[in-house]
Amino acid sequence: MKYAVLIGDGMADYPIEKLGGKTILQAARTPAMDYIAVRGKMGLAKTIPDGFPPGSDVANMSILGYDPAVYYSGRAPLEAASMGVALAPDDVAFRCNLITIEHGRIKDYSAGHISSEEAKILIETLDTELSTEELSFYPGISYRHLIVARNNLGAETECTPPHDITGKKIEEYLPGGKDGDFFSGLIKASRVVLELHPVNLKRVEEGENPANSIWVWGQGYAPKFTSFRELYGKTGAIISAVDLLKGIGVYAGMDVIEVEGATGYLDTNYEGKVSAAIEILKTRDLVFVHVEAPDEAGHEGSIDKKLKAVEDFDNRIVAPILKHGEASDEPFTLLILPDHPTPISVKTHTRDPVPFAVYRTDRTDSDGAKTFDEESAKKGSLGLVKASDLIGMLVKAK
Repeated sequence: MKYAVLIGDGMADYPIEKLGGKTILQAARTPAMDYIAVRGKMGLAKTIPDGFPPGSDVANMSILGYDPAVYYSGRAPLEAASMGVALAPDDVAFRCNLITIEHGRIKDYSAGHISSEEAKILIETLDTELSTEELSFYPGISYRHLIVARNNLGAETECTPPHDITGKKIEEYLPGGKDGDFFSGLIKASRVVLELHPVNLKRVEEGENPANSIWVWGQGYAPKFTSFRELYGKTGAIISAVDLLKGIGVYAGMDVIEVEGATGYLDTNYEGKVSAAIEILKTRDLVFVHVEAPDEAGHEGSIDKKLKAVEDFDNRIVAPILKHGEASDEPFTLLILPDHPTPISVKTHTRDPVPFAVYRTDRTDSDGAKTFDEESAKKGSLGLVKASDLIGMLVKAK
């Protein structure tokens, strides 16, 4: 048996008045996911355990078969692993966003989805100007970067994700608690360095949002994982543009597959991800393919972009992998789901359970569903499932 777990980040949503009371999944044209729902079984997955924030780190860790209550230590350490940044026992890794601040408010949590090339210049400038013996900056992808603080600095600081406070006054959400003043000062110091940087002056001239500040959040120590193969008896690989997902793969001992042109946005290299997934399944049992675009569109509050992102996920990821599975000489299992909702109405993550569908090419176990969406999943025969149990359910199914 081969397995493909296809994750459309943030696809789930609430009913939207402009779509006639339909959710994004109900309004989008998704024939491949509908095909899987018709021929497979559906249910709802609780990806955010009680007591945890509804972050992509917690949700995707759950989907990859790791209970956050056992393994979670913070988001940024996972990203550090993907970036090849080794953490000492007393190192605290922070996620460092490049953001746009205007009139004292966060205008854009992604600085206009700044290019990785521009961002690298800015982060390297910050490292030159602001790094100390206790703190260093590391460039990542687009707006997503890393700070490593040493000697336990910031471990207990209270931080807020920037995508949760778009449009709000930053003074009300600056880091608090222990060492909060230090990191608030770091954010303010970054603005002095970045405001008139040539990269940002050019972006403003071209009508783009400037990356005129950093924002720190998601900190933690390096976690300790049991390998995926030891847990489930299967070899696994992960394909994603996002360092967070790659980092989980690193700690889980999976193959982390790099795809040229994978951006984490609407312009990502869908076809490259599919080719990589099909190729890795020649030698591995299971592949996770993660697409970030629906989540980004949800954070932007764009109905049109989210519809496009979901339809692209269906047409350019799900459909070709489904076709490959059905043509395969061996049985093939597909699991389709979002990691969490990112509703248009709130522009951030929520903790609602998400729809999922499971289809095996060697059998048809229909629930009677006609479409892949939130309402169909509520009626599915698999009921409400703890997401970290899903991989175990797949590999143990007869």
